[in-house]
Amino acid sequence: MILVGMFDSPYVRRVAISAAQLGFDFEHRNWSVGKDAALIRQFHPQGRVPVLVLDDGEALTESAIILDHLDQMAGPQRALLPASGKERRDAQKLVALAVGALDKGIQLVYERIFRPAEKHHAPWLQRCRSQAEASLAELDAACAAREGRDWLVGDAITQADITLACVVTYLRDAVPFDLAPFPALQARVSRYEALPLFARFYLPFDAPNPS
Repeated sequence: MILVGMFDSPYVRRVAISAAQLGFDFEHRNWSVGKDAALIRQFHPQGRVPVLVLDDGEALTESAIILDHLDQMAGPQRALLPASGKERRDAQKLVALAVGALDKGIQLVYERIFRPAEKHHAPWLQRCRSQAEASLAELDAACAAREGRDWLVGDAITQADITLACVVTYLRDAVPFDLAPFPALQARVSRYEALPLFARFYLPFDAPNPS
């Protein structure tokens, strides 16, 4: 398999960490959506990442679809999203909260990078920030409720843990968000990021030059 995209993207990163956790080997194409858009469009018409190119040449796009495929290959006993029941719902809720915060954070990043400061729409930016912070507060409460437990759902790592770390680290680095108001979340993400699995696929966010 070939994974296309840079690890400063939380979407690419969560695919890489998930694949490694499940024991799948992959070749990495460290292509930028800016500099390497033409290369990426070989596999995705919009030049977006991540893309997972399967051994038969089929290209999967969108991280949620890729993660679902990896879970199917791993089988229900090893899948990173619990197969059914409350644990599955709990993990899905946490993933949805994290991705929701990420969507708003990315809008803040794009506004800062690509729109001149004099054209920033302050009410819109504040709305995005407030929505992201509301999600972070819910995630902080979930982390506090699991204090002393290794993982957020059940007794093993799930997609909730992986997505949480990838999203929160990106928001901290790229927006940037101060995580001090979310101490339980900050502590859990710091612990995850210290693990070799997560450190292996970490790339500091470097804002592109709009020119």
